[in-house]
Amino acid sequence: MERWCLVIAVLGSIGCQGVLAQSHAIANIHAIPSDLVVPKVIDGAPAPAKRVWQTLPGYEEWDHLAHTVYLPAEWKPAKRYPVIVEYPGNGNFKNNLGDISTGKVEDCKLGYGMSGGRGFIWICLPFLDVKGKKHAIQWWGDPDATAAYCRQAVAGVCRDWGGDPNNVILTGFSRGAIACGYIGLRDEATSKLWRAMVPHSHYDGVRRWGYPEDDVESARKRLARLGDKPQFITQETSVEAIRQYLDGARVRGATLVPLPFPNHTDEWVLKDCAERRQLRAWLADVVKPAP
Repeated sequence: MERWCLVIAVLGSIGCQGVLAQSHAIANIHAIPSDLVVPKVIDGAPAPAKRVWQTLPGYEEWDHLAHTVYLPAEWKPAKRYPVIVEYPGNGNFKNNLGDISTGKVEDCKLGYGMSGGRGFIWICLPFLDVKGKKHAIQWWGDPDATAAYCRQAVAGVCRDWGGDPNNVILTGFSRGAIACGYIGLRDEATSKLWRAMVPHSHYDGVRRWGYPEDDVESARKRLARLGDKPQFITQETSVEAIRQYLDGARVRGATLVPLPFPNHTDEWVLKDCAERRQLRAWLADVVKPAP
């Protein structure tokens, strides 16, 4: 306890950039101030710098089965914008470092931190529990129904709100990171949506979790659908297990970035840190200008 108190006190005095300059030290990321606050989700029509609920046609009778839509602050109806699509982590998670994951759609953070609220449309999607007619707080619900919802939501945001179908980025934390492969590459139609992927903390196929088709062979079949599209992959403390898995699958060109924190959280994108700057530079390079 005394060691952690000392670390937190030091972090409070030197800030995020100082911590990263001393990245050999293990630090709790929650001691570092955030420079971004994720907008609350409200009811209403999409509008610039607002984050709102949307219900797709056919799901009106479900138990608040919806996704969120955020339009960038400079959004204009005549323009096209790249789209970040995000899946949440598993719910009911917390640890002794203060990390929490609710599993709720509205508590996603990665897309907002990646963009800073500008330049990208950001949508956060549910996992469909078909039997309960609701969002699944843990794991997949019905994976095929979840992938179908994803395709419908992406088509809608591109059709109605200026999303650029040639620049759709898939991201997610923890369960959401695994979902980049397990849901995002589930079939040919879904896998064709993506320009690139940004999985944070876990990766489809690296370890077994106990659900159907979580084995290496099945995961590699999904991964083959990604082709040579770029990935920016992050993980707390080490990315070596993911690197070895990708090497075994003969996947090249992925950018793998270990974070200098032990925390299992997506909070890092709300901090002014070197890894976030690297991610934003990578995004700017990956996204193609809209015609």
